[in-house]
Amino acid sequence: MEFSSSSTSLFLLLSILPLLYFLCQRNDPKKQPHAHGLKSYPVVGIVPHFTKNKDRFLEFTTEIMKRSPTQTMSFKALGLTGGGVITANPANVEYTLKTNFGNYPKGELAVSMLVDFLGHGIFNSDGEQWQWQRKAASYEFNKRSLRNFVVDTVRSEVVERLLPLLERAERDGRTLDVQDVLERFAFDNICQVAFDEDPACLAEDSMASPQSAEFMRAFNDAQIAVRDRFMSPVKSRWRFKRLFNMEPERRMREALATMHGFAERIVRERRERGKAGLARSDDFLSRFAASGEHSDESLRDVVTNFLLAGRDTTSSALTWFFWVLSGRPDVEDKIVREIHAVRRASGSTSDATFSFDELRDMQYLHAAITESMRLYPPVAMDTHSCKEDDFLPDGTFVGKGWLVTY
Repeated sequence: MEFSSSSTSLFLLLSILPLLYFLCQRNDPKKQPHAHGLKSYPVVGIVPHFTKNKDRFLEFTTEIMKRSPTQTMSFKALGLTGGGVITANPANVEYTLKTNFGNYPKGELAVSMLVDFLGHGIFNSDGEQWQWQRKAASYEFNKRSLRNFVVDTVRSEVVERLLPLLERAERDGRTLDVQDVLERFAFDNICQVAFDEDPACLAEDSMASPQSAEFMRAFNDAQIAVRDRFMSPVKSRWRFKRLFNMEPERRMREALATMHGFAERIVRERRERGKAGLARSDDFLSRFAASGEHSDESLRDVVTNFLLAGRDTTSSALTWFFWVLSGRPDVEDKIVREIHAVRRASGSTSDATFSFDELRDMQYLHAAITESMRLYPPVAMDTHSCKEDDFLPDGTFVGKGWLVTY
């Protein structure tokens, strides 16, 4: 198998920002940061360590967590205020995401760096704005009609595109880039579920829409530009690049024009269909638009955020699953035997797809996928900010304005 790195999760990128800013240690013994073996250099602090390990960032931070008795490290940023914490301590994670969730929003800095890409969608909002989007999304996805639409959409993509592509590759003796295939597979699915638009990225070249291919390229370009923003040790550098139309901000401007034009066309068509009484209500966008409570810009943000969530995380989880499975023939054998047993019990005659009830009965398969995601999380790191001074359950101090990565 071959694996590409064409699409990097933005959630992983969010974790890079605080670590590039954490330069100097505090002098207050009560709030003394712990570098756990990292040498701090004059003026630049520990930045050389992060620069050296930028291409193996997850492994690097994991090694630091393993050295820490509490699986936590903290740093003081250059200047009088600011700093950050990175933790893999389960109690700390629960505290920031649940127990004291209100004190750990995404924060103005992260939101401002993503607002032109994600707007104020669910992944780039805080407070009441986040609450209503989460509630609305949860409500819609719990409806049986939308769940059935998702199952039907995935089934069609598997039978008509994914399996034929794999069969042709086997017949021709070609090696496939599994990650690329699964990214296109996930992108087709989420576009259809989100706004009933088929980009046909997994279809044969003659069937693929040029506009959809352009949209997907623009989506990748936007992610690369955002990564550059978060990796910069100078948080305002990207604004300078944008002002003078420098790369990658030049590509970001072009990508946003393509993405917004594509999404706005879809929203406009949904509005027109709704007025004419011709709109389908199966896809997510139609359900949001039907309420009449959201502006076109708000609906565009909803679409962009769900595209991000649906493509990168799904394709990452599937890629890692098949990679792990390729080295465990014993697990593969148990999955195959369970599938045959479930099919016999249900009396199914279909060779290629499964019903929702059949999938629910495949408990070993579910356990295998869950274990794969435990070992290789689709979103490996995430970052929040701290509103007010606080102490984590393991005793680590977190200052106001600090960034907390878990």
